[in-house]
Amino acid sequence: MVKQSLRRIACAFAGLAAIWAVPALAQEDIDVNTINRLADVVRWGGVISSVFVIAGAWALLRLLSRFVTAFGSEFSSRRLTLHKVSTIGQFIVYVATTVIVLLLSFRFDETTLALIGGTVAVAVGFAMKDLVASFIAGVIVMLDRPFQVGDRVNFGGEYGDITAIGLRSVRMQTLDDNTVTIPNSKFLSDVTSSGNYGALDMQVVMDFLIAADQDIERAREIVNEAVLSSRFVFLAKPVVILVNQWSTTHLVGVRLRLKAYVLDTRFEKAFESDVNLRVLRAFQQEGIATPGSAVISA
Repeated sequence: MVKQSLRRIACAFAGLAAIWAVPALAQEDIDVNTINRLADVVRWGGVISSVFVIAGAWALLRLLSRFVTAFGSEFSSRRLTLHKVSTIGQFIVYVATTVIVLLLSFRFDETTLALIGGTVAVAVGFAMKDLVASFIAGVIVMLDRPFQVGDRVNFGGEYGDITAIGLRSVRMQTLDDNTVTIPNSKFLSDVTSSGNYGALDMQVVMDFLIAADQDIERAREIVNEAVLSSRFVFLAKPVVILVNQWSTTHLVGVRLRLKAYVLDTRFEKAFESDVNLRVLRAFQQEGIATPGSAVISA
């Protein structure tokens, strides 16, 4: 009785799907035998097993996420490596779960494939178009690797850390602590800028402006001392200070452009604030004026 009831329910849903897939046909033109054969495709015992498979996959993904979060905080030097392993693990779990659920829930033979291809493909094709495109794009992103989990990325006006690369979308945590979800298909046509590309350290650029008549050499020394004494600087890579002229419609001055590396992308803004405070305090003590203040004092 239960099996007959389930068959009737499946027939009803299959009939609705066929009606929606081919709206131009009248209801009386639907082949009842085809609907019955579609109902026979489903393995009802496998459907119940698939529910447990999905629940197990969900629990495994949650456990993997907690493991990466805990050990990433404990071992900062291995944080990006753990995120990469987590991303690959999630990808494998998603694909394996999908394959297992399909094999458990359906009987696949030539007749089944013909029925699925003729009846379901058209209806589902339009509804799943964007999802399939994002899935394929996700595979390409995983293989091409324009960025990695943990990278600090600038994309589409958003700037932050990549926290997850899924089959459908990429999640980014911005510096304002907002979670941004971006469809994978977007990355195939737009330009993506990665600040560190798999490394913990990242180059940070800061500009300091002084009036044209100030002591440029002393100002350059102050900037150099400020960055070298910061606890966030990554000294394994060079510190570069470029000097060039700077001008606007009403002001002329000198720009000192600092290029230094922060030891961890998480400390980017703390590094900027630390160096700026040191430089501005030293400029004030040394009497080194900015272009605007020099005009006002004159």
